[in-house]
Amino acid sequence: MAVRKAVIPAAGLGTRFLPATKSQPKEMLPVVDRPGIQYVVEEAVRAGLDDILVITSRGKATLEDHFDRSLALEHHLEKMGKTELLQEVRNIAEMADFHYVRQKEPLGFGHAVLIAKAHVGDEPFVVMVGDEIVPDPRGDEPPLVDRMTEIYEKQDASVIAVQEVAAADIPSYGVIDPEETSDGFLKLRGMVEKPAVEDAPSNLASRGRYLFTPAIFDAIERTSEGVGGEIQLTDAIRLLAEEEGVYAYVHEGPILDVGKKLDYLKATVELALRRDDLSEPFREWLLQRAETLSDEHSLRS
Repeated sequence: MAVRKAVIPAAGLGTRFLPATKSQPKEMLPVVDRPGIQYVVEEAVRAGLDDILVITSRGKATLEDHFDRSLALEHHLEKMGKTELLQEVRNIAEMADFHYVRQKEPLGFGHAVLIAKAHVGDEPFVVMVGDEIVPDPRGDEPPLVDRMTEIYEKQDASVIAVQEVAAADIPSYGVIDPEETSDGFLKLRGMVEKPAVEDAPSNLASRGRYLFTPAIFDAIERTSEGVGGEIQLTDAIRLLAEEEGVYAYVHEGPILDVGKKLDYLKATVELALRRDDLSEPFREWLLQRAETLSDEHSLRS
């Protein structure tokens, strides 16, 4: 069955970005000139996912408004003759079919995915974490969701995206225990949520993109609540790996984390440098700024 649905969990409170997120969703924080969640939606559309369910919570109305038509704004832009900007604004609402459902209690990532069960039905679907942006591929960079879909179609099983991470970062991720199959694919023997470095089964960490068969819902429903009453998606993936099989795709292209302040700044720089209209003047400024910082450091030394 073709993969056409995406689920984007966006119910978090965004406490790591307070006070900026006190009155606006963290998913709406701008990265260059568009909210972070728009990059995720654009990635979904590039991969042919035209049915998008966003898991929201109270206070996320501006997120829904962003992907809706704004007739007053469109009329103003048309009146001002700003045709290119007018088309860009209209395209946001026309990219895909958008649906929304609320997570009424913060019961964990696994619970947020489970809320999508009624909408997804018996179809495969892609979960896309809004804190991690996969830029439009350039050169030989692989299209992430497309590669995951290819594995799903060959193996008829769920697939998660992973990347090699430094030892110091292992305790921040779900880490897989992989084995290579006879046909060259990576299959999960298990998965550990945020292990200590010495307990990690590998250095391959899940990175916010999951292609699931509908069997994941049953696995989540049979997953016990953990600390704070939260249902961990990692536990459900481990159960699914034991019963149905789960594969891993090692992504070698960039995945930009915008969920932490320093990584958010790095992502902003990277995405700006990929823009035809910004890259050259921004690169020139960065080089000048780096030279100034180097001179200041020399003087202090």
